Amino acid sequence: MNTQRLPAASHLVDSRTAWLRLLVTLALMMVGASGMYVVPVVLPVVQADFGVARAAASLPYTLGMVGFGVGGLLMGKLADRFGVAVPLSLGAVCLGLGFALAAMANSIWLFALAHGLLIGLCGSSATFSPLLADTSMWFVRRRGIAVAICASGNYLGGAIWPPVVQHFVQSVGWRATYLGLGLFCGLTMLALAQLMRQRPPLAQAAAPHAAGASAAAPGSLPFGLPPAQALALLCAAALGCCVAMSMPQVHIVAYCSDLGYGAARGAEMLSLMLGCGIVSRLISGAICDRIGGLRTLLLGSGLQGIALLMFLPFDGLVPLYLVSAMFGLFQGGIVPSYAIIVREYFAPATAGTKVGAVIMCTMLGMALGGWMSGKVFDLTGSYHAAFMNGIAWNLLNFGIVAFLLWRTRRVPT
Repeated sequence: MNTQRLPAASHLVDSRTAWLRLLVTLALMMVGASGMYVVPVVLPVVQADFGVARAAASLPYTLGMVGFGVGGLLMGKLADRFGVAVPLSLGAVCLGLGFALAAMANSIWLFALAHGLLIGLCGSSATFSPLLADTSMWFVRRRGIAVAICASGNYLGGAIWPPVVQHFVQSVGWRATYLGLGLFCGLTMLALAQLMRQRPPLAQAAAPHAAGASAAAPGSLPFGLPPAQALALLCAAALGCCVAMSMPQVHIVAYCSDLGYGAARGAEMLSLMLGCGIVSRLISGAICDRIGGLRTLLLGSGLQGIALLMFLPFDGLVPLYLVSAMFGLFQGGIVPSYAIIVREYFAPATAGTKVGAVIMCTMLGMALGGWMSGKVFDLTGSYHAAFMNGIAWNLLNFGIVAFLLWRTRRVPT
């Protein structure tokens, strides 16, 4: 790397250019989020159209989330080599084609493959992990809030898309809605990607600790455990919390339809849930600065479990709106906490790889939970058992995080 260019680039860190770029990043996150949050809205009508069971109708979401997780690693490597504009442009084309192919699908399997390969693996994945990494390279003094704003773009898209999609599904049908999504998202994302051609300031890469955040020294034992074992426990915790998290997010629309409230009410609850997640994500970032990532994760896990429990006794329309808002406020900061934990307890040289592994497990958890909840519903004919299944996975997460916190008190890190 040519260090003589460093002074010329360093003035861009925390600059007006960086903040304007963050606004473009936020828009890209919102557009890319369409691929994640459209399936929960169309799940009831797609199930009816293809004449399949609830588990099979949940498969497109499952494959989409698996693709999203794996694609994040692949798109991140592409961004490291060629700049973030390249994977964003590729993602724009694939997202548009994926929606179009799904709209023309004549079976649930082709519909699911379109979500897994084009929408998830090659489309929406370009608008999450690569953009988080890119944003962190443009800020030093305000890195925390900048990354929090960036991460909130995914939930902001989740708050906007469900009611929009539900409106068009009712007006023109789900197939025409998918074609419209493909055209709008593909062209918008491709245009925004052209504004992201400038590479991050070289000064950021030369000063990875400029933000002053603590990190474990190379050779230290995270939580007093061998690094591989510590990472495996974090990945298991990530899987558990997101299996639990996916139950309301994926099935709230179908749940409301089964209760007789209609899909539109369910879409509004999903929008409310994800909108409150934005607030949660920003508040949790501030809490992390005070008590650390591990305690913040334990707090979020406990509160998420309480919110899941609240779905069991209350199935009235107003209580469901309230519990949905509560769930969003409690769980929004869980996933970003993992990145903070890795930064705090693992050697800096391996932080990027380990964050990618843990975040991929959160996506796999969302994928597994979405399918599993549908399967439990098919076996029992009720979402009551599906909520209980989510609570059990949440207890697994809480137990692992509590164990790791106990280890930090018992063995100095």
